[in-house]
Amino acid sequence: MTTSEACSTINGAESLVRTLLACGVDTCFANPGTSEMHFVAALDRIPAMRCVLGLFEGVVTGAADGYARIAGKPAATLLHCGPGLANGLANLHNARRAQTPVVNLIGDQATHHRQYDAPLTTDAEAWARPVSVWTRTVEQADAVGAAAAAAVQAARAAPGGVASLILPSDVCWDSGGVIAAPLEPDRAASVSPDEIERIARVLRQDQPSLLLLAGAALEEHALACAHRIAAATGAQLMSTTFNARVPRGRGRFPIERMPYSGDAARARLSSIRQVVLVGTPAPANFFAYPGKPARPFPDDAAIHVLARPEDDLPDALARLADALKAPAVRVPAFASATPRVGTGAISSQAVAQTLSALMPEEAIVVDESVSFGHAFYPGTVHAAPHDWLQLTGGAIGDGLPLALGAAVAAKGRRVIALQADGSAMYTPQALWSMAREKLDVTVVLLANRRYAILQHELASVGATAGKTAMDILDIGNPDLDWVKIAGGMGVEADRASDMARFNELFAMAVRRPGPFLIELCI
Repeated sequence: MTTSEACSTINGAESLVRTLLACGVDTCFANPGTSEMHFVAALDRIPAMRCVLGLFEGVVTGAADGYARIAGKPAATLLHCGPGLANGLANLHNARRAQTPVVNLIGDQATHHRQYDAPLTTDAEAWARPVSVWTRTVEQADAVGAAAAAAVQAARAAPGGVASLILPSDVCWDSGGVIAAPLEPDRAASVSPDEIERIARVLRQDQPSLLLLAGAALEEHALACAHRIAAATGAQLMSTTFNARVPRGRGRFPIERMPYSGDAARARLSSIRQVVLVGTPAPANFFAYPGKPARPFPDDAAIHVLARPEDDLPDALARLADALKAPAVRVPAFASATPRVGTGAISSQAVAQTLSALMPEEAIVVDESVSFGHAFYPGTVHAAPHDWLQLTGGAIGDGLPLALGAAVAAKGRRVIALQADGSAMYTPQALWSMAREKLDVTVVLLANRRYAILQHELASVGATAGKTAMDILDIGNPDLDWVKIAGGMGVEADRASDMARFNELFAMAVRRPGPFLIELCI
């Protein structure tokens, strides 16, 4: 089809869909409204675009995040005007923190209708900008395709981010659409040889050092190089506390996470004199606390930057290892005995033991276990090879949508969602989408019927807690019934009140097709 033929035969919405497909974006998580109906109609004419319906925009945006983390390419979202965008902002914040490539498609009032200030009229561009690396409003149908190609380019530029395209309804229904060719994104920059040598000199000083990794520095090859550096210099290796994706399990190099608690991190890193950052800014404690320091390492530690998030992190680590003449190292060995499931009282350690024993090969674990899950990550270091995804921006309610998106991206792999009950209530509609799409997701719903993490924070900030305060942090009156909630969303579910029943249900759920929820009463 020539450009002139395109202009005479297709509208803006069709040029949008065809341009996205040409740019490699073939999955859209959607919660459309009136202003997006021409996009929806275009899907009938262009079946190559897979569209997954979410019943709440926070599910849509979180699913796009989870999809891109696994697929390595953007998904699109389809959101209804400014209020629809607003409903999805929390998980777009998480996606921004994860540096996830997402293409937001946001409907808007027709250009000629804005003057009447209809009820859904907002400044959608202003709302999108804080979570986006790129934002644009299109005013004419013939500009839609070019703007879509630019949005994909911006989302895919290193290190990745959210690109938001606002589309008034008339530019979608008007004829004159033009399909645009893909645009090459900016690739990760190479760290200069001088910087590599400078960091090599720092690590040769034989001072207690920390190599802190994030982003692409946690890919398998990059981790192998980081372990070479640590072995040659004695530097400690850690990742940031919350990471978009970490490859883990038997046969892979392990990486310890920086502790969430500022007190625990300061104790763990009390001897550190040099901090080398790879793909992350200098970390701060998650919150401020009265009379306590802001950083998780000593105040007098020197901070050095090997590579910024937009740099080629695996290459920087490989070249640093070579500059240090660091020999290759083997993946640490693990006990060869067949791991056993957890027994006894329900505890974080016992559940981690069961996960480690029964997790299938190449599973994807989505961790929003919050307070109860403190043993899950360290306790599964020798599980079967898997990927570990986390909530990255602190806005709870991302776990179920992340699992939904990851499962759409990874057909044939089991997704295991480790999900706290309080945060699950932010986006339970994700269960319905899992059922509708028949996705292989096992949800372990950790039901403690309280906001345990907030009860911990209440004590940490030194606040006095009486009955009124504790009632606000209690979600057990009335008790949530997750077996019924899941059933109402079309997901089969059962309840476990002891480890024996949990082990039985988990072994079954990770091997059967489709979604299944286990309510684990803790």
